[in-house]
Amino acid sequence: MRDPEVYDVAIVGYGPAGVVAAGLLGQKGLKVYVCERLLDVYQIPRAAALDHEIMRVFQQLGVAEAVAPFTEPFTNSEFFGVDGQLIRRMTMVAPPYPQGYTPSLVFTQPQVERILREHVAQLPNVEVELGVEMTRITPDAQGVTLDVLHPQRGARQVRAKYAIACDGGSSAVRTQLGMELEDLDFDEPWLVVDVLVNERGLAKLPKVSVQYCEPERPCTLVICPKNHRRFEISLKEGEDPKQVATPEATWKLLSRWLTPEDGKLWRQASYRFHALVASDWRQDRVFLAGDAAHMQPPFLGQGMCQGIRDVTNLSWKLAAVLRGEVTGAAGQALLDSYGAERKAHVRELTSRIKGVGAVICERDPAKARARDAKLLADCGGVVQDTPRQDILPRLETGLLSAEAGAAPGSLFPQPWLLQGGARRRMDDVAGHGWRLVLAPGVQAPEAVWPGLHVLRLGAQFAEAEGVAEAWLRRHACVAALLRPDHYVYGVAATPDAIPSLIDEAAAALGAAALTT
Repeated sequence: MRDPEVYDVAIVGYGPAGVVAAGLLGQKGLKVYVCERLLDVYQIPRAAALDHEIMRVFQQLGVAEAVAPFTEPFTNSEFFGVDGQLIRRMTMVAPPYPQGYTPSLVFTQPQVERILREHVAQLPNVEVELGVEMTRITPDAQGVTLDVLHPQRGARQVRAKYAIACDGGSSAVRTQLGMELEDLDFDEPWLVVDVLVNERGLAKLPKVSVQYCEPERPCTLVICPKNHRRFEISLKEGEDPKQVATPEATWKLLSRWLTPEDGKLWRQASYRFHALVASDWRQDRVFLAGDAAHMQPPFLGQGMCQGIRDVTNLSWKLAAVLRGEVTGAAGQALLDSYGAERKAHVRELTSRIKGVGAVICERDPAKARARDAKLLADCGGVVQDTPRQDILPRLETGLLSAEAGAAPGSLFPQPWLLQGGARRRMDDVAGHGWRLVLAPGVQAPEAVWPGLHVLRLGAQFAEAEGVAEAWLRRHACVAALLRPDHYVYGVAATPDAIPSLIDEAAAALGAAALTT
């Protein structure tokens, strides 16, 4: 039976990417439909890490404070070489923190997903159907039709103007539409083990996260919230992935650290760590996001973060088109910029993650010793801290100013602002639309687009820590024009260049007012 209602956006899949997409689109007032085959949040954690950019998205959704109790700062990650010597250390950037949150975090996924779902449930314009299966997707020139099967109520058809596939690595949407994946040349079998460790076991374990870069069997220990510890253990050629995931075999692999008396297995599962990216992220009115669009090895804990970056990028663009703020060819170009931006970003970050993996996963003892020697020689024998955030790339293409430089495509900081004696994060003051941030003493241009929020740092908006002012100085500019997803569209080196910057952005959006 065809549902007479036409939704603005239909979302297939209700994991982290799907629920964030539903929340962001619903927040924009759009009519959203979500279908998900599971009845509840998956009870066992899969993702374990998130970062300050994702906390900023949670802030936009209004759930950051609720999520915070289920997070902890990510400890340093220490890399040990063939002979047990320290060869690398990954940390987080030092305070003041650029995004207003701890830069690297570990978290408990089921509780965080539940908070996100509770938030979406409060949005009257978002309909969520759980325990149903999307059996067919049919896009056409005007929209998308989903055939949805409910185990009791039978089949229905759902009609939407656009659809987002957030249905995971084995995406039914991607498969049905024949949207191919590109292999980025990484495919290794690993066992992932989550353990709830008791006091006796905790006393045995390192106090920081560890990468054991040992040719015999590379492995990882991640310190997760409270007494949760995650072990990622590479499998050798000929080992049976199913057999090693049995409790007996898993405890045997854990024996260098723990015994069954030291804790309880929460989850153990064998995976193949892949590096894959969709060739095309859009087919007509259907978009791929999250694991449906890409998969990367877990060595920087960026899998879930990448999915949330996808839907954050896409949601404001869909909203601008659906609300008629960007129309015609400019609207289609804006939607096309989603795949261009995110695919390039995913490919570059995956390349960097593979580089980290290459350090960890070298199986040849002679090559591993040479690796250790080179890493130590490069730092003069004294291991230096490498902030994880330094590895994240900026956007290189898409809706960005043509002006050259490192600023366009970078994530603009979120400073703490002082208002009435209280500290407030910038987004709570200026919102999440287009924003023009001006250095102290710089006057706002006379012609400002409706809906463009202007922040004059200094007298009007005093910073608590000088984070944004330092960013402007570092990039030799007096103004930065920010997109709704907090990425920098472009900068102006002088006050006289500000009007041209605004006009360039307006022209890229079809001369529409920047009201997103």
